[in-house]
Amino acid sequence: MSSILVVDDEPHLLRTLAINLRARDYTVETAGDGRTALQSFHDAPPDLVVLDLGLPDLDGVEVLRRVRQVSDVPVIVLSARTDSVDKVEALDLGADDYVTKPFAMDELLARVRVALRRRAEGGASSVAPVRTPHFSLDFTERRAVAAGAEVRLTPTEWSLLEVLARRPGHLVSQRELLREVWGPGYGRESNYLRVYANQLRRKLEPDPAVPRYVVTEPGQGYRLVVPGE
Repeated sequence: MSSILVVDDEPHLLRTLAINLRARDYTVETAGDGRTALQSFHDAPPDLVVLDLGLPDLDGVEVLRRVRQVSDVPVIVLSARTDSVDKVEALDLGADDYVTKPFAMDELLARVRVALRRRAEGGASSVAPVRTPHFSLDFTERRAVAAGAEVRLTPTEWSLLEVLARRPGHLVSQRELLREVWGPGYGRESNYLRVYANQLRRKLEPDPAVPRYVVTEPGQGYRLVVPGE
């Protein structure tokens, strides 16, 4: 049974989310502000966090930042903010998904299932390890090492790399990446891919400004360039 921490300052929405998640056999903890959320997260680390950005004390972005300092737990961000800058900032900090309010409950529940399934499948990868002169990736152990130091990657970052690593050196279309990583309901959210590709470059590439491994083919897709492939 997966545990979910739901953080939102709207009591009605918080209650509605908790009822719907518990009805599907999730264990649910709730928090109406950022400090309570962080305390709950520390006391009983959940399997997934649903996090509103508009909190009354700590901004949701700050809560996300603190969570990512210690954990790669999947985080689905909720927000009434429609500005793409906020979305990019949340994704850039390691959010796994971003849902704009108002939203359909079925859609959110589907995204919860995708995020939890992606996390559960983390140790079952059959993708061969990737080794380059600058970093190595072990998909079975979910272990990344760059410049001799271990690097923390989020579940979504691992999923994106895994799809690319299945066909090293080959172009994978934007549409295929979105559907494989985020689910069949995706296909046009190319900004997700830009954010995550940039994040991976900062973590893995020797010079993120001149990527040699996570390569963009403008308007088409991405490829993972591995020496010898």
